[in-house]
Amino acid sequence: MIPRYARPEMTALWEPEAKFRIWFEIEAHATQALADRGVVPESAAKALWDWWATGPTIDVAAIDAIEAVTKHDVIAFLTWVAEQVGHEARFMHQGMTSSDVLDTCLAVQLTRAADILLSDLDALLEAIERRAHEHKMTPTIGRSHGIHAEPVTFGLKMAEAYAEFARNKARLEAARADIATCAISGAVGTFANIDPEVEAYVADKLGLTPEPVSTQVIPRDRHAMFFATLGVIASSIERLATEVRHLQRTEVLEAEEYFSPGQKGSSAMPHKRNPVLTENLTGLARMVRSAAIPAMENVALWHERDISHSSVERYIGPDATITLDFALARLTGVVDKLLVYPERMQKNLDRMGGLVHSQRVLLALTQAGVSREDAYRLVQRNAMKVWESDGELSLLELLKADKEVTAALSPEQIEEKFDLDYHLKHVDTIFARVFGG
Repeated sequence: MIPRYARPEMTALWEPEAKFRIWFEIEAHATQALADRGVVPESAAKALWDWWATGPTIDVAAIDAIEAVTKHDVIAFLTWVAEQVGHEARFMHQGMTSSDVLDTCLAVQLTRAADILLSDLDALLEAIERRAHEHKMTPTIGRSHGIHAEPVTFGLKMAEAYAEFARNKARLEAARADIATCAISGAVGTFANIDPEVEAYVADKLGLTPEPVSTQVIPRDRHAMFFATLGVIASSIERLATEVRHLQRTEVLEAEEYFSPGQKGSSAMPHKRNPVLTENLTGLARMVRSAAIPAMENVALWHERDISHSSVERYIGPDATITLDFALARLTGVVDKLLVYPERMQKNLDRMGGLVHSQRVLLALTQAGVSREDAYRLVQRNAMKVWESDGELSLLELLKADKEVTAALSPEQIEEKFDLDYHLKHVDTIFARVFGG
């Protein structure tokens, strides 16, 4: 992943040294379990842990140099460790196969990545909840197809986003549990040369669960679900980012990204304040989603295993998690500092001469005995005059002057249907559903 869209904690998780440290822990724990069962000498496990206790630096370049000859990354690592530890290291990897190390390591990395992402989601949810309550009763126009529909509140827009990201958090928690799986089962997963209790021991030490059936590799449906979940979260990021981008358009300008002192919007036009952060988030979401399809295609491996999945995961593991971590943090900043303009929201609400209240008049006419078809015709013919005047005419005044309308509704009854607060009477109910209380 390019540094521009990466944060240190998540990036460090995918560094080669971090990977090799996890590899060592897997090998050392397995050796310890074997020693406890008398399969290998206790001195073998002790030699490994004694060396580890010195806090050794992992020489990535030296391991890479060995791999250049062996053409096998796990063998290169084992060879290098043996050079450091000495003769006792010959008992490492007893009864194991490379996938035991690689797959269990990936499970550890994805589990730790999920923990970082869950923390990111908590921060985002906190920011969204605060802004939702801040603007709980701030009226704004709801839009369908990009066209004025009926009034909502800006707080409801935020509450909707909160509910969506709360669902995403639950999805990621489930995906984390699914991916936190350990496989130490040997060639083709039969435990022929290593006891299942060794797998259980390693799993416990690493905070994982033993894979019930690992056909030498951990089944890739787990990984497919994990990356699909990241893709769904990315789509939710894009949805909220797109909302901000639309609200920031000059013709709308109901909300906009914070524009810091000294910030420049355009190299050519000094007046520009562009939604660059949310546009960036839209692009980053596409990159995270791009990992989902390859992860699903990795599910179908040949027989007990092949390595067609390996190169894919070397890309998508770091790239998807690092990008999503960055995107969640960026979105949290956008929400936290979002500039909201209630006056402009009210101006836009009033812009089309009361058209947003048309449904209430339609329903009132039907309740007064007018057929739905006739009621729709009466309201629409007046609404179209307002529409064609670009809001210069008033729907309320036109309806009060329409004899067919006033034959069913009094002027006072018509006026009552133009009450903005009517549309907001269940905001408390919706908030209680989303936030509790």
